Amino acid sequence: MSEPELLLDSNIRTWVVLPIVFITFVFGIIRHYLSLLMASENSITLDSLRDGQALMRSRYLRENGKYIPRQAFLARKEFLLRKEGVITQGKEKVAPPRNPMTDPSMMTDMLKGNLLNVLPMIIIGGWIQWAFSGFVTTKVPFPLTIRFKPMLQRGIELEALDVSWVSSASWYFLNVFGLRSMYSLILGENNAADQTKMMQDQMSGAAMAMQNDPQKAFKAEWEALQITKHQDSMKYIEDIVVAMHALPEDKFTTEKIPSIQASP
Repeated sequence: MSEPELLLDSNIRTWVVLPIVFITFVFGIIRHYLSLLMASENSITLDSLRDGQALMRSRYLRENGKYIPRQAFLARKEFLLRKEGVITQGKEKVAPPRNPMTDPSMMTDMLKGNLLNVLPMIIIGGWIQWAFSGFVTTKVPFPLTIRFKPMLQRGIELEALDVSWVSSASWYFLNVFGLRSMYSLILGENNAADQTKMMQDQMSGAAMAMQNDPQKAFKAEWEALQITKHQDSMKYIEDIVVAMHALPEDKFTTEKIPSIQASP
């Protein structure tokens, strides 16, 4: 005999489920605008801008050099790789990496991120767990294993309760990570309301700050450009254009093009 289905009071939807969704959503909007007000201006130096443009120019030459004549490609490659070239000089440039533990600006940005991300989440989550403690809010529409019980039924210690039921505290955390599409729809893709994105940006930003080395970037680009050879993609462009717009009886135009002959 199957166990009787748990029936929830309709007032739980009005006074527990919807208020938690509203509080989580409104707090995400507030966090977005607070992060915009507290964001510090990142000053870009002339050297960093020049280095970025040089690396971008070299990468464009490697990727799109097949669309220019061979002489033009070799001239640009020689200009970048010569002894006085910007890529050659860049790989010999030694720049001390920025240490977030000694840089006041990076420490300030990390502190602002923690104030806007971790601390409010703890305070709002604790208040919701205290105000709505012990409520069963909703049920997951698919069966789950017993390992999901501590995650979905936080604050409710009932062994006989099915794992698919979600407590009020767990419902708050599901809304924190589940309203990303709503934030993207209202605030745009690059918004600060997405808490998971902020955590990823903080971790990746600290890692990039520790590993950012212009000398390694120039060295890798110098080696990549050094072994890059010119491939003429415009060799049969006239015949290809004629073959694309030729009539079915004009088969003689395709006989001169090896690429068209090999294609099925």
